[in-house]
Amino acid sequence: MAQCEEQQWWVYIIETDKGKLYTGITVDVERRWQEHSAVANGNTKARGAKFFRTQSPQKILYRQAFLSRSEASKQEALIKSKTHAEKLQLCRQFLFPEDK
Repeated sequence: MAQCEEQQWWVYIIETDKGKLYTGITVDVERRWQEHSAVANGNTKARGAKFFRTQSPQKILYRQAFLSRSEASKQEALIKSKTHAEKLQLCRQFLFPEDK
């Protein structure tokens, strides 16, 4: 059975304890955070990114919603092509209200 509702896709950037930035896409940012954290905590069966085997996620710096996976993937690729400084500038433009 086809889903009638459009699924919202998110692009996100996580800062690690080592100051690195991880960019990804998902339909559930909080679930991905938990999966990445599980990898960082040594859970070998966790579904988070291998990136987190050597560092721990500290904070979600950026998240932006898209109506399609295609749009989110394009934004993810664009972000991944940026320098560290450019990514931080992007994050400053999209501060969450509680962080301002």
